[in-house]
Amino acid sequence: MHRRTFITLLGGATAWPLVARAQQPAMPAIGFLHSATASGYVPMTAAFRRSLSEAGYTADQNATIEYRWAEGHLDRLPDLAAELVRREVSLMFTGGGSDTCLAAKAATSKIPIVFANGTDPVEVGLVASLNRPGGNVTGITFLIDTLSPKELEVLHEVVPKAALIAVLLNPKLANSTSQLQDVQEAARVLSRQIHVFHASTASDIDVVFSSLVQLQAGGLLIGANSFFFSQRDRLVGLAARYAIPAVYPWREAAAAGGLVSYGASITDAYRLAGVCAGRILRGEKPANTPVQQSTNTELVINLKTAKALGVTVPQSLLGRADEVIE
Repeated sequence: MHRRTFITLLGGATAWPLVARAQQPAMPAIGFLHSATASGYVPMTAAFRRSLSEAGYTADQNATIEYRWAEGHLDRLPDLAAELVRREVSLMFTGGGSDTCLAAKAATSKIPIVFANGTDPVEVGLVASLNRPGGNVTGITFLIDTLSPKELEVLHEVVPKAALIAVLLNPKLANSTSQLQDVQEAARVLSRQIHVFHASTASDIDVVFSSLVQLQAGGLLIGANSFFFSQRDRLVGLAARYAIPAVYPWREAAAAGGLVSYGASITDAYRLAGVCAGRILRGEKPANTPVQQSTNTELVINLKTAKALGVTVPQSLLGRADEVIE
């Protein structure tokens, strides 16, 4: 009788680890959806993973990340988003413009979505309001595309005698019209003549630079979007080859040899998105999680490039720079 009791207890004891294992939560899977290429966003991806880890979710340890890169082909985004929904990810992160998040939002109304987005999320229909998003979507906005007027002002200071300023925009983006209107209004205020070019492929960019020479453009403003960001080395190289002073919306371009940049820190926005994703994974509801704005803007001037172009950067502008590369 005692032996039978002992066997029963022993059986129960050996079952405890199985019960404990059964009660452990499943490892969350995070879908990472992006419109651009992985190679162009290495620092941003690292910042997202790092802050996610600090929030308690370390990739390949107690969480997994499913990456889907559209590589500049926006028409692939709906299929990639649907694929992540079929994978039943716990949360979806979207980067590389509002088109990415719109594709994810169209694919699911249940899976939480966290974005890092450079456009006004209310204007493009991602959330109902910044304080009360109201659905399954929230995230970080860094409003980089609204800084084009300021970038034009900076370029105006660098090349004040330029008769014509060229503007390069991507017509395939949802916010391209508002971006154009902002630049046109800024040009009117500054009494500057602009000529707008459109590009959505690498070959388009090559054609645009050939046209810039024919027009004798005295400067170039690069519009903010993920495709141009992924093509920043090409843009910087062509600007150097054709000796065109250009202003970019990302510090990474100035660090790579671009003349000047003014814009939000995309890396910081991805860091904040990782923090937000961690909070959502711990149980916060996107509908009640306010959209956070990254206000970290940077003015970076590359004096080495200025010297190569024969451009004299005003001391007043140098004094306002967050970073001067010599």
